[in-house]
Amino acid sequence: MRADERGASERVTVVGIGADGWDGLSPAARRSIEAADVLRGSERQLALVPSSVGAERVPWPRPLAPALPGLRESHPGCRVVVLASGDPMSSGIGTSLVRALGPEAVEVVPHPSSVTLACARMGWSVEGSTVVPVVGRPVELVAPHVTPGRRLLVLGSDGTSPAAVAALCARLGYGASRVTALAQLGGPGERSFTGTAGAWPHAETDPLVVTVVEVVADPGTVPLPTSPGLPDDAYEHDGQLTKRDVRAVTLARLGPLPGQLLWDVGAGAGSIGIEWMRTHPSCRAVAVESAPDRAERIVRNAGRLGVPGLRVVEGRAPQALAGLAAPDAVFVGGGVTVPGLLAACWAALVPGGRLVANAVTLESEAWVARWQAEVGGELIRLQVSHASPVGGFTALRPALPVTIWSGVKP
Repeated sequence: MRADERGASERVTVVGIGADGWDGLSPAARRSIEAADVLRGSERQLALVPSSVGAERVPWPRPLAPALPGLRESHPGCRVVVLASGDPMSSGIGTSLVRALGPEAVEVVPHPSSVTLACARMGWSVEGSTVVPVVGRPVELVAPHVTPGRRLLVLGSDGTSPAAVAALCARLGYGASRVTALAQLGGPGERSFTGTAGAWPHAETDPLVVTVVEVVADPGTVPLPTSPGLPDDAYEHDGQLTKRDVRAVTLARLGPLPGQLLWDVGAGAGSIGIEWMRTHPSCRAVAVESAPDRAERIVRNAGRLGVPGLRVVEGRAPQALAGLAAPDAVFVGGGVTVPGLLAACWAALVPGGRLVANAVTLESEAWVARWQAEVGGELIRLQVSHASPVGGFTALRPALPVTIWSGVKP
């Protein structure tokens, strides 16, 4: 066997295939499948390949993920072709295989994605639409994207996804949104289901479906932005909440960046971690809270505000911080006076990481003042006043001042 042939047999080829099956494949995609010794895919995908292709057909086990790292070893010396729905690199198995085997071990033959086909049917531009994958993930991930005028393409797990998306939009105050479920895109059985989010009539549509939403707010709905500083009443809380204006300043100093990890220590209602994650879908956060009822409340707030992936650790810091992944930023909103807490958080930060601590009592102010003397950083005091009636007039009443220390680890 020549070196190039040996290399080809060692690589795994991933071929995208649409609902139109064999007829919709390019010549290059057909050649890859016809040259295969082994075809891997779902039962439905394997059935799309004509019987004239003589490769052995092996359906994926369930769960699928454990089978991926040893895929080549399972078929030694064979040309393995994996069938994928649509574009293998768009929320598809191609991405999983590259992660498991490495990019040099995987060759991808793409097919038009369901996103491209859906935009073609709707007359939308791809760049003007927002794609939200919720395959195997909570539908609440759609929530941060539900704002007036947005065009959403939601990739779900099965035929119940359109109903779940519609129900979510209605709960958020967007029942007037126009919802279209596009099923079997590009295939002979293509069809669509339409309705509004508030009166969605289809409990189930089709397993191969993209849910398209033109977001329209109901009268009186107040949109929630992804920028920091959500209204305080967006949260369920018992008073332990970093208030809106202080929260916005705090998050500005924490500096959320895509892909980075935050520790929210003494999380209260979880507002800092939640708004950190709302700034970008790849942002991650861990909320550390010692009170069990508050920890449960954080979970509810995170789900309702569209970041169900927020991890909640119930326990007292600094002990509860043991074993957590190194953070890019840390916020200490409660427990500033606990001996060793600020030092533990500072030590855990990656180089260039940010630490922000808020203090409202004389004792906690003294701690952050000593901390600034030890490591530097910036110390500010923030006071916010709110207008309220005084007899027949209006006066500004000051809230408790908040002292904020912030620093960047060298």
